[in-house]
Amino acid sequence: MQKESECIFGMRAVIEAIKAGKQIDRLLLRQGLQGSLYHELMTEVKKNNIVYQIVPLERIELVTRKNHQGVLAWLSVIEFQYISNLLPMIYETGEDPLIIALDGVSDVRNFGAIVRTAECLGAHAIIIPEKGSARITADAVKTSAGALHTFPVCREKSIVRAIEYLKESGLIIICAGEKSGQIASETKLSGPLVLILGSEDKGISRELLTLADHHIRIPMTGQIGSLNVSVAAGILLYEMVRQRGA
Repeated sequence: MQKESECIFGMRAVIEAIKAGKQIDRLLLRQGLQGSLYHELMTEVKKNNIVYQIVPLERIELVTRKNHQGVLAWLSVIEFQYISNLLPMIYETGEDPLIIALDGVSDVRNFGAIVRTAECLGAHAIIIPEKGSARITADAVKTSAGALHTFPVCREKSIVRAIEYLKESGLIIICAGEKSGQIASETKLSGPLVLILGSEDKGISRELLTLADHHIRIPMTGQIGSLNVSVAAGILLYEMVRQRGA
């Protein structure tokens, strides 16, 4: 559970944080809130496309019983970006974009480890959805060895639309699975690419699978049929870098 020391609370405090340009990672609002201050808050929330949840009072008071006024928010540890802003800058460098998209990867340490590997192997950015992904916490930053402070993370409202945009922009979409698809080393993995990795329990969503240009897998001969997602990311990113001749 997140700690009181990591959050801000109260309508005016959250309004001023948003107006000051602070990125809100998570916002909880008590059911039944009304009044002019609440409407001012919601105007700022909607204007800045901030994700929020309507929750019962008990949910907020699990974190704090101070004068929260039914409003509880956590500031982002990092500054998120948008892939539509980032992609033109990558192309301007003359490099082929290498983007990682994480669909439902919710474990904080796995996420941090993937970011660390991505930064080390020369990927350009990671895309995550607003909902259903790992939270960017101090643990994630620590596991990334600090890479999260410099490596671009794009948090998109719809990961499907983000992948559609990348496909329309000329990137090849690669979905990684456990059992189906071509062996990674036997697949062309050079050029502008998006590597999509799914959660270990549910895998990649059907919508994203249908957008893929290639489905790939890592050959395994052991009795355990799957790899940790961060380990799989490292293997596949290495193969992509190898094929690029780096």
